[in-house]
Amino acid sequence: MKMQLAEIAKAINSTCEGNEQTVITSVVFDSRKITAGGLFVPLKGERDGHDFIDSAINNGASATLWQKGHPNKPNNIAILEVEDPLTSMQQLAQYYLNKVNPTVVGITGSNGKTTTKDMTSAVLAKRFNVHKTDGNFNNEIGVPMTILEMKPNTEILVLEMGMDHAGQLHLLSELTHPDVAVITMIGEAHIEFFGSRAAIADAKMEITDFLREDGELIYNGDEPLLQARAKKINQAKVTFGLAKNDTVYMTGYRSYKRHATFTVNNSDNQFTIPMIGKHNVSNALSALCVGRYFGESDEEIAAALAGFTPTAKRMEWEKGDVGEDIMSDVYNSNPTAVRAVLTSFGQIEVPKDSRRIAVLGDMLELGQQSDNLHAKLADCLDPQVINEVYLFGSEMKNLANVLKGIYSDEHLHYYTKDQMQHMIADLKNDIKPHDIVVLKGSHGMHLEKVLERLR
Repeated sequence: MKMQLAEIAKAINSTCEGNEQTVITSVVFDSRKITAGGLFVPLKGERDGHDFIDSAINNGASATLWQKGHPNKPNNIAILEVEDPLTSMQQLAQYYLNKVNPTVVGITGSNGKTTTKDMTSAVLAKRFNVHKTDGNFNNEIGVPMTILEMKPNTEILVLEMGMDHAGQLHLLSELTHPDVAVITMIGEAHIEFFGSRAAIADAKMEITDFLREDGELIYNGDEPLLQARAKKINQAKVTFGLAKNDTVYMTGYRSYKRHATFTVNNSDNQFTIPMIGKHNVSNALSALCVGRYFGESDEEIAAALAGFTPTAKRMEWEKGDVGEDIMSDVYNSNPTAVRAVLTSFGQIEVPKDSRRIAVLGDMLELGQQSDNLHAKLADCLDPQVINEVYLFGSEMKNLANVLKGIYSDEHLHYYTKDQMQHMIADLKNDIKPHDIVVLKGSHGMHLEKVLERLR
């Protein structure tokens, strides 16, 4: 972006104290990352961002938003006084979005948002100037920041939209007015805050609250909760999934260690993705639907899917220090995601003298249902398929108790959260060169530390 302070002040209904001709080239809320031409936004989190104004000034900030009435207002930087810096940043993002006027693709879902965003961006970049969410910068702070970082020549803006409470996607939908809304699936993520999958589905559908009248909803047709709710909106609808009543569905699938191939009902093309698992095929199907919406050919879409680069820490393959292959998926975790990963992992062919080893950490934010949801993961663990199971964390004790009737003691290993080093030592003693290992857990369990020791 590139705007004078006078234009920014007008966009957010403020006045400029300082040189209103000052040109702003970036908007930053982390004082450590600001540079000359930057507008500092002091947000309130664990610390009050206003406390870091000196750091922002020292690092070259050209101006700052400042909450009206907040003490210690600086006098050595241009200031735009506002009622709330976050709300004003969102207003500025909406102004800039309308100014650049790209087509907006909003993507949400309990699982698969980031992968789908990466796939969709790769598909659309074959023909268009695309700007996408960086990492999973997908909340009420991340979405406006993503908007403000896009280049003026952006034709399509691909936004990942996350939520952990009702009303959040309503706000993001109002901010962005998407032309295309994608819902990957409904799972149990954040069920602690919602109480039921039905409530999660209601919250996910908020992405359509400001879907443009001539827009399109692309959603997982295999989810009855979405089917019922989608009937209530008037915009065009396209479904994807694994069932034959979907608009686009998978007709063939083959899984290899580092990639998968699939075919669909209404195309002669074979598609390849550099990931495994039918859940990732489902994500690719949604990207296929988006590509077709924008007029791309199946050949273009196939080429893009084969070459896209997934965001880090999502089903990445690493090489262990004794030669084992490690599938790392340690960014987040919930029952749906764990089941998908274990199913995919169990389908990978290994030599006769090799084993599949699963290392599972607690799934967080599951609330009162946590005990039961952890215990029910036993349904997707078979000693003949996944030979060794390492469980880590207080919640995984529930799964360990069930698996005692399925796995022998020598193949089932349980550790409390303060026993990570013990678990790492046992893994290093156990793993053989031709084994394959999967690491899956919520980010708060820090299984990336286990990965670092095994690499």
